[in-house]
Amino acid sequence: MGLYIETRVRADLEEVWARTQDPALHQRWDLRFTEIDYLPHEEGEPQRFRYATRVLPGLTVAGTGVSAGEKERPDGTRTSALRFASPHPLSLIAEGSGYWRYVPDGEGVRFLTGYDYRPRWGRPGALADRVLFRPLMGWATAWSFDRLRLWLERDITPERALRRWLAEAGVRGLTIVAACAGLVCGALADPAGVPAQLAPLALFATPVLAVSAVLAALLVPPLPGTPSARRCLRTAPARARAPRLLATLKG
Repeated sequence: MGLYIETRVRADLEEVWARTQDPALHQRWDLRFTEIDYLPHEEGEPQRFRYATRVLPGLTVAGTGVSAGEKERPDGTRTSALRFASPHPLSLIAEGSGYWRYVPDGEGVRFLTGYDYRPRWGRPGALADRVLFRPLMGWATAWSFDRLRLWLERDITPERALRRWLAEAGVRGLTIVAACAGLVCGALADPAGVPAQLAPLALFATPVLAVSAVLAALLVPPLPGTPSARRCLRTAPARARAPRLLATLKG
């Protein structure tokens, strides 16, 4: 099952195209990649590129791909199609293909992607992909699309958006930890005997308050300036077909 992500950006089509087609700009907002570089190619041929993702300090997984773009279509839409592959033995993705589509709608641009790939490592790889990796890739794509939207609409740079997300995630995480710790303290200790340093945890000493705090941390929508995957459409509105442009990249 392929992945589909869509967002609506209140920005000019040329700006959306530029910040998604320029490798130096693309790698700033797309969480999936650490580096994206165009490779030399002959005029008239599809553009080849190299991508890399830093998995751990000192460990980078790289691959190559080829892309082609249509800048002018009668209906005003634009499409960029690509094929990609990685020979790295630690890359779960062996090869894949996908597309980006830009659809002006009068109030901005519907920016969407559809892509799929073949995992390696046989049955263990297929299981790991279905249970963990594919959902993570879908989340990372949607989160990145919303970070791009914030950059275009509110001029919040990708770097600043990441810092905001980390700060908000930290607050949510600390709230969950405090609620769980307070519930444990309330169950095991006499409130009068709780040390002064742990007194704030008494706020979560009852199950109702603790559960309410956890649910709030998990369900309260992110701040408007914080990127969030939940703002993107994750299911295609109709059965989508890959653009014919993909046929030019085969072989």
